[in-house]
Amino acid sequence: MKQLILKPGREKSLLRRHPWIFSGAVARVQGEPGMGDSVAVRAAGGEFLAWAAYSPASQIRARVWSWHEAERIDAALLHARLRQALAARERLLSAEASDAMRLVHGESDGLPGVIADRYGEVVVLQLLSAGAERWRAELTQCLRALTGCACVYERSDADVRELEGLPVKCGVLYGELPAAGVQLREHGLGYGVDVAAGHKTGFYLDQRDNRKRIGMLARGRDVLNCFCYSGGFTLNALAGGAKSVLSVDSSADALAQARDNLVRNALDAARAEWQEADVFKYLRVLRDQGRSYDLIVLDPPKFAPTAAFAEKAARGYKDINLLALKLLRPGGLLASFSCSGGISAELFQKILAGAALDAGVDAAIVGRFAAAADHPVLLSFPEGDYLKGLLVRRA
Repeated sequence: MKQLILKPGREKSLLRRHPWIFSGAVARVQGEPGMGDSVAVRAAGGEFLAWAAYSPASQIRARVWSWHEAERIDAALLHARLRQALAARERLLSAEASDAMRLVHGESDGLPGVIADRYGEVVVLQLLSAGAERWRAELTQCLRALTGCACVYERSDADVRELEGLPVKCGVLYGELPAAGVQLREHGLGYGVDVAAGHKTGFYLDQRDNRKRIGMLARGRDVLNCFCYSGGFTLNALAGGAKSVLSVDSSADALAQARDNLVRNALDAARAEWQEADVFKYLRVLRDQGRSYDLIVLDPPKFAPTAAFAEKAARGYKDINLLALKLLRPGGLLASFSCSGGISAELFQKILAGAALDAGVDAAIVGRFAAAADHPVLLSFPEGDYLKGLLVRRA
C-alpha cells in the first residue's frame, strides 16, 4: 500500500479536517507513489487519517480526497462530488442574476485543486494540483455528463502549477468554443469573456455581488476604477448613474475588451474615460494633477499567493491605498480589495489603517466585501477565504 506516515504530533491539523499535508509533517513515504497517486495518510502510531493525492514536488505534499478509510478514490467518487457541488448551487443564484457560475471551488467542494466555471454552454476547467491532474479525463467526462455543456476548455496555467511541478496546459478538452465568442450576463449587463487568454478562467465571478453593490453606490459620483480589467466595476458604476468613471489598467487587451463591453451595453461613453497605465505610477500622476474622486475602487491582482509573500505584499497594498485615500474627497468612499490568500482580513484592515494614518486622513469602515456564494469557504480550510474587501468612508 502507498502510504504517508506522519511525524509524531503532526496529525493534529488533519484531525481538525484541514485538507493539506505539508512536506515537513511527513516522516516517511511507503510504496513509491507517483505524481497524483492516492495514498493512505497515517499517524505515527499507524492510525488511518485520510486518503490524499500525493505531490512529490510540492511543499503541500498531499491533499485530502476523503476522511473515510472504506471510501475508494475513483471516477465514481469524482462524479458524486461534482454532482454534490452542482446541487449545492442550484438555489444560490437566479437566472436573472447571471448565466455564469463557479461550479466547483476546490477544497471547499471536496475536490482539491479543481476549479470549474460555467459561462453559458462553456465550462472552463482549471486543474491546479497533482491529484486533479491525475484525474483530468474523468473530471472532463463527468462535467460533460452533469452539465450537458457544449464545450469544456482547460485553463491550467496558474502559477501554483509550477509549485506542483506541473506544466502549463490550455486548450479544448471537449467540443469547441462558440464561433461568436463566449458571453455572460450579470445583473442585466452583458460581458464578453476571453476564456483562452483572460485572467483566471476569463472573468472574476467571485466579485459578482460586489460589482452590483458598487453600482448602487455610484449614483452622482465621480468614480476611479483601478485595475479595471474588462470593466466590471466600471459598467456597474455607469449603469448605476455615476457622473463619470476613469478606468485604469496596464493591459491594452483588457481595456479593449472593457470598451467593447461598454458598447455591448449601450452605456454612455461620454461618462467613461480609459487609461492604459501602471496603477502605482498613475495614482501619483493623478495626485500631482490635483484630481479627486467620490468613489475609488482598488481591485489589484494577487500580491501574496502565500503568507511568505505577506510582508512585500503589505507594502504594495499600503502604497496604493495611501494614494487612493489622498485622492478621495471628504465623505468619499474607498472600496479596497485583496485576493491574496497570504493576507488575512485582520492584516488587510491593519494595512488600511496604516495607509490612512500616513495619508493624514480619518476614515471609518462602513462595509465589508467577500466572494460570491458560489465560492464557498470550508470552515476547516480558512485558506479558501482569499477575497476580502473593505468599504471605507473618508471623514
